[in-house]
Amino acid sequence: MTTPPPNTAERIHVTRSRANPGGASVDVEGSVPFRSRKPAWLKVPPPGGPTYRKLKSAIGSEGLSTVCEEAACPNIGECWERGTATFMILGDVCTRRCGFCNVQTGKPTFNDPLEGMKVAAQVKKLGLRHAVITSVDRDDLPDLGASAFVSVIRAIRSMAPDCKVEILTPDFRGQEMPLARVVYERPDVFNHNVETVPRLYPKARRGSEFLRSARVLKMAGEMGDGDVITKSGLMVGLGEEFNEMVETFGILREHGVQILTVGQYLRPTENHLPVVRYWHPEEFEALEKAARGMGFESVAAGPLVRSSYHADESAREAATGRKAA
Repeated sequence: MTTPPPNTAERIHVTRSRANPGGASVDVEGSVPFRSRKPAWLKVPPPGGPTYRKLKSAIGSEGLSTVCEEAACPNIGECWERGTATFMILGDVCTRRCGFCNVQTGKPTFNDPLEGMKVAAQVKKLGLRHAVITSVDRDDLPDLGASAFVSVIRAIRSMAPDCKVEILTPDFRGQEMPLARVVYERPDVFNHNVETVPRLYPKARRGSEFLRSARVLKMAGEMGDGDVITKSGLMVGLGEEFNEMVETFGILREHGVQILTVGQYLRPTENHLPVVRYWHPEEFEALEKAARGMGFESVAAGPLVRSSYHADESAREAATGRKAA
């Protein structure tokens, strides 16, 4: 079994001070207090570059949503400046209530039939090189939102053929037909995040099942017949252990996942699940080493890594590795 670097886990789990607020928690709930100071490695400069401002203005003028904004991603400035963005289709109201997610939950009321064309138009206008398309869960729809993914993939292929298309989908409740419709469009990358280790699903992902998500990833790879790269991501900080993370990586590899992302969970509000602890950068390095040793074609692990972080680079790395193999 892969273990963290010597002394790393012990030092990080025990040491806690104003200079290093990571490690063991101190409040009565056994978690990091919401308003406590974050470790230095979690601080990023506020966004504000010219490409970022241009993209924000364009997206806002069309009434489009991005998960970058809805989920308060810390990398929004860096990614938008790189010419990559994650659009969120099917509205901004989710039918599920995950304990870590900052997206609004409730009963969705409207779908824009022109949304796919609007997203593609912005992709073309902004000259994006890599567009990630995700959505809220839409368990209220007959096809669980599959047709919306089909529409936006086709529109981008038509209007911006040089842009790579990555989709980050819900689990479609494990149903094969909605999944098959989406994969038939041959997105460059099919991403579905398992988010956390199986033990924590009842607390963190109510309404979802870990093995169902793993099967969705496996089916997507098989349906893609070698043309579609599969990807998944997890968070740390919810109470998982190092060995649990490594075991989860192994399950994902068994289900054919090729790209893996791992990042630190940051509590959006006091109403969301608490952070049990902040993992140290050295621990992320150990996780990345373990994952690469299992054969993942691309791995991004770090405190600020999110599912779409450097998505263009991950896709190229995985594609290059596949060609070499």
